[in-house]
Amino acid sequence: MTTSGIRVRFAPSPTGFLHLGGARTALFNYLFARHHKGTFVLRVEDTDQERSTGDSIQAIFDGLKWLSIDWDEGPFFQSKRLDLYRNAADRLLSEGKAYRCFCTPEELEERRKEAFAKGIPPRYDGRCRDRSHFPDIPHVLRFRTPDIPEIVVRDLIRGDMRFNGNLLDDWVIIRSDGYPTYNFAVVIDDLDMGISHVLRGDDHINNTPRQITLFEALGAPLPKFAHIPMIHGPDRAKLSKRHGATSVMAYHEMGYLPHALVNYIARLGWSHKDQEIFSRQELIDYFDLDHVGSSPAVFNPEKLLWLNAQYIRNEDPSTLSSELLPFLKPVRHPFSPGPDTKEPNLDRIVEEWKTRVRTLTELAEAVHPFRDQEFSYSSDAMEKHLIPDNKPLILLYSQRFSAISSWTRENLEEVLGSIGLECNLKLGKLAQPLRAALTGQNVSPGIYDVLLLLGRDEVLRRLDRALTFIGQHK
Repeated sequence: MTTSGIRVRFAPSPTGFLHLGGARTALFNYLFARHHKGTFVLRVEDTDQERSTGDSIQAIFDGLKWLSIDWDEGPFFQSKRLDLYRNAADRLLSEGKAYRCFCTPEELEERRKEAFAKGIPPRYDGRCRDRSHFPDIPHVLRFRTPDIPEIVVRDLIRGDMRFNGNLLDDWVIIRSDGYPTYNFAVVIDDLDMGISHVLRGDDHINNTPRQITLFEALGAPLPKFAHIPMIHGPDRAKLSKRHGATSVMAYHEMGYLPHALVNYIARLGWSHKDQEIFSRQELIDYFDLDHVGSSPAVFNPEKLLWLNAQYIRNEDPSTLSSELLPFLKPVRHPFSPGPDTKEPNLDRIVEEWKTRVRTLTELAEAVHPFRDQEFSYSSDAMEKHLIPDNKPLILLYSQRFSAISSWTRENLEEVLGSIGLECNLKLGKLAQPLRAALTGQNVSPGIYDVLLLLGRDEVLRRLDRALTFIGQHK
């Protein structure tokens, strides 16, 4: 329920996937709205007909929904609001604050080249400003930029920023095809939607002076601006594909938990004391612009991986099992434990494994041997432990486990202890060949947990399989 006058918006252009920078902008707007009991609006800026695609729109929606960044109003599509922009442009035209420009693209390009040749910034020279002849040919509408020597942008993150108003030219507000330009549509939308705060990336800073002059020409109050610094890679360059995945859904595919990614991107440029891990409610309770920094945030993939591991470790096993399902390999040969052990259901396996992995893809790989009899041996397990030197030890395990009266932890500890004394081996040396034989891996939950999860029948079958493998690979 909204109880304040604060209204913010996330307004992506659907020309690709939802990247980390866009997701962080959406998250900051969402948290700001929720913290202040305001309204969060989703607006799709799809007036670029050549680059905007339905697939990109869906990718943005999918990313927001996966991160549980839900909106209160929208989605609104600029492509369906053309009459609104045309009416606003006609008003400016009738008030003499906009004018028709008939200069062709070729003429504009020629003047641009001339400006470069003279060493001056290229800008429209205003030659159509006061013309009285309006031929029936394609034209654009330009905003008549007022003569303002200095434009001050009062930014909630960066403080006051001052721009030379004399450098602004008369910019296009309506293209010849009738579609609005970005800067024009944004202002009209923000006015129509009652946006009180514009929170966006600092790559939009240079757009803000133009937008301010348009707000003022329309006699409208300015929203409050806050420009969020960019995200950089570890090399301090702007985050790009060479730093790793930049798409939100790529992290979904790699097995990251959505709340871990939300937690991480929330901390890119914002902080609350020294706290690292936040619940969703804590982010809402603590978030405000006071602690958003003005310097670029550095994306650290190792830190994100660590954080994801913490979330996996602390997740409820049944919830984690549900999130794991899309990542599980097909089970070709499921096994049924004997009467001496409980059914090794996924929740129980996940509970044993969740403190040892960092992603859902790692977890899916790890739990597979506990679900399928025909798991593969890892190269490390084969080279280090499933070797002829360990064949007598694995055979001894098979004999002693067969003779156990009851498959309990106490009896299993007694067997391994007695074998250790006989062979003069400590538990680490005892467990590694056994672990490799039972799971095909060098890392697993504690060896007694593995034995109890699998049960006697499956343990004996896997030991026989390992002995056969060693015999075939001398």
